[in-house]
Amino acid sequence: MLAASSAEAFTGSAFTGVTPKLRNTAIATRAAKSHGPDMSLVLVTGASRGIGKAIALELGKRGANVVVNYAGSKDAAEAVAKEIEGMGVKAMAIQADTSKQDEVIAMYKTIDSSFDEPISAVINNAGITRDTLVLRMKYDDWKAVIDVNLAGVFLCSQEAAKRMLKKKAGRIINISSVVGQIGNPGQANYAAAKGGVLGMTKAMAKEFATRGVTVNSVCPGFIESDMTAELNAEYMEEVKKMIPLGRLGYASEVAGMCAFLALDPACNYVTGHSFNVDGGIAIGQ
Repeated sequence: MLAASSAEAFTGSAFTGVTPKLRNTAIATRAAKSHGPDMSLVLVTGASRGIGKAIALELGKRGANVVVNYAGSKDAAEAVAKEIEGMGVKAMAIQADTSKQDEVIAMYKTIDSSFDEPISAVINNAGITRDTLVLRMKYDDWKAVIDVNLAGVFLCSQEAAKRMLKKKAGRIINISSVVGQIGNPGQANYAAAKGGVLGMTKAMAKEFATRGVTVNSVCPGFIESDMTAELNAEYMEEVKKMIPLGRLGYASEVAGMCAFLALDPACNYVTGHSFNVDGGIAIGQ
């Protein structure tokens, strides 16, 4: 059912002179088309720990079936899948290095053969860091980060799009970072990859829109994790001073945004945008 404000929006010039009965029929038809299919099967890459794990668990809580992708942490990924199954939905852990095309293709084929419903959303979360200053950065460290954090997003999105465009529905959510927006010393490779994800998100959104497939990105800021826990305490206090909300974020907060974009009908008309979960750091002090 359309909210009153939405219904009123459809009564403009396009329906001028139309009888109330025909107008209501047209409104209902448009509403049905915009609602899209049931978003029930979601792939989350890099979901064995951290933000990816939080996203996968949040999707399970909201009733989605979840594919938990992992690169090397088999036991951890299978534990996540088991926890999700305990919520009364389906879950499966699948190994694939998302920077390798053959492994990505094999992963999607496994998904196709393992679930009755087609994949409806993919959350490209898999990522790595190889931090150091530009003058010290080895090319292998540059390439490894670009391969996983940028090329991996392309490969997983490409395979998802092949399926989604055929059924004229689907959602792709790419995990970028505020570092891709504002940069960060010692992370030139990471910033380049995450900035590339933002541009690619907009390009794909324009390419896929005519087939009803939406593409958006989420930009986490400094999030509490095993990685941030290992950073110098004094440094982290300085970081907090740069965050308007004065604290680090929680993985659950990023997960909530991702689940909203992947599952909520309110996002049917949202594409090509970036959503920051960063405590305001990207807007400055």
